[in-house]
Amino acid sequence: MTDWQTADRFLASTHEVKNQPPALENYNLYHADTALQAAVKREGAQWAQADIEHMGRLAGKAQTIRLGFLANANKPQFHTHDRFGHRVDLIEYHDAYHQLMQIATRHGLHASPWAQPRAGAHVARAANYYLHTQVEAAHGCPITMTFAAVPALQHQPDIAAQWLPKILHFDYDERNIPYTDKAALTIGMAMTEKQGGSDVRANTTRAYPVAAQGPGQMYELVGHKWFVSAPMCDAFLVLAQTDGGLSCFLLPRWRPDGSKNPLQIQRLKDKMGNVANASSEAELRGAMAWMIGEEGRGVRTIIEMVAMTRYDCMIGSSAGMRQAAVQALHHCQHRRAFGATLIDQPLMQNVLADLALESEAAMTLTMRMARALDQQQDPHEQALARIAVAVGKYWICKRAPEHAYEAMEVIGGSGVMENSIMPRLYREAPINAIWEGSGNVQCLDVLRAVSKQPESFAALMRELELAKGAHPGLDKAIVALPERLQQAQEQPFFGRQLVELMARTLQGALLQQHAPNAVADAFCQSRLGTSGHLGYGRLADAKAAMQIIARAWPTN
Repeated sequence: MTDWQTADRFLASTHEVKNQPPALENYNLYHADTALQAAVKREGAQWAQADIEHMGRLAGKAQTIRLGFLANANKPQFHTHDRFGHRVDLIEYHDAYHQLMQIATRHGLHASPWAQPRAGAHVARAANYYLHTQVEAAHGCPITMTFAAVPALQHQPDIAAQWLPKILHFDYDERNIPYTDKAALTIGMAMTEKQGGSDVRANTTRAYPVAAQGPGQMYELVGHKWFVSAPMCDAFLVLAQTDGGLSCFLLPRWRPDGSKNPLQIQRLKDKMGNVANASSEAELRGAMAWMIGEEGRGVRTIIEMVAMTRYDCMIGSSAGMRQAAVQALHHCQHRRAFGATLIDQPLMQNVLADLALESEAAMTLTMRMARALDQQQDPHEQALARIAVAVGKYWICKRAPEHAYEAMEVIGGSGVMENSIMPRLYREAPINAIWEGSGNVQCLDVLRAVSKQPESFAALMRELELAKGAHPGLDKAIVALPERLQQAQEQPFFGRQLVELMARTLQGALLQQHAPNAVADAFCQSRLGTSGHLGYGRLADAKAAMQIIARAWPTN
């Protein structure tokens, strides 16, 4: 037998796949999150335990995780006209997106605290939203806007009476048909314009009364909107100018008579992240809408929606951090290098513990704010939420991008591959920091809150003093805050330093009250100590780091 006849024996299996982690799937996200379980009980939603456990199990299923990949691999497709030439402004989503929307709405993520109000309702919703958006974040945009629209619509009781029953319905109807023919509706938002962005008072869109003027009356809107996110929602809260000033309107995609409302989409935004959800530019060519709230008080009306969307940014960024930390922990639990499993190597333990620490701090502050939203009849909780939601939105969302990158680096080359969730987490991470008011807007809002409602800062200080004496770094930060506030009030140039110190101090105070000593002290030492937090992997206590990892990933 010649050599060439035996050569195929070398074309058999080249190697055995070893030292690769199994896919992280078919596990319960809630059962794996000790800190979240404690927060749910502590903040008043123990009654929702079974429902949250169900969401944790559903979010961990392989088929649910696959929906997130499919929804992002198949971007929404925009069609201006149908094949007969009729203007349709239709955006087609992959079925995976619709399935994720169905999961979210059937679990009440868009409405449960309003539809089923009770003590702890916001906490229960926040926990479920936190688990569900770890699977896929982009579809959370219409869920959040629908949820946040309710307080704004309640400014106009006659309109709310018609719309809220369908908004609060626990279902999802993807069909492109008039709202009158649906049992379940979603609501979007269209505030900003090219020339102003966050400065909505620079808006030029005009609203003209059809007949009578004022709240609840019908107007026609002419102008443009720079960002219409989730443009297949059934209606949108929109800002437009009237003779009385900037006012808020509810603009449906279909007119009450069943004809198409001339909200004409110009193009979809080509976003670096959040790709499963469509964002668009649109022109309003006499689009019919109803005025919501007082004429000329549009910002005041819609700000309640914005406050809720900002809170959901806290949940979303906290969820992204948790998923990034879990992916890194899972990888290191199974991967070996240089003779030892990564999770057992001291330097890697420092990085992993630091990632877990940031994640728990974000979730703890977020869940504390959920309790504040549940107890808005309490003056302290109302004042605390007024300042701390802006503080949390700024800091948690600001921390997410670096956190995602560090977790990706832990995983290494495999974490950069598009068949991993890590690139999606990384691209998603900056979104919440920019949307619903970027960092500077949040800092200025904190200063505005203190100026107009001094009781908000007093509430923050009362909250911090609950942990006074627990750690010297925390005590020093608490003492420094009034002076930092005065500096920022006199010179807004220092606004970020103030808000960052507020955030880190509040997180440290909450952890000192509720987390194990290893977690609380490591946070205060690294984030409030003299050295400051320069980056991940710089914790000072190796024994504490191991305890933090065991708490963050009890399945290892």
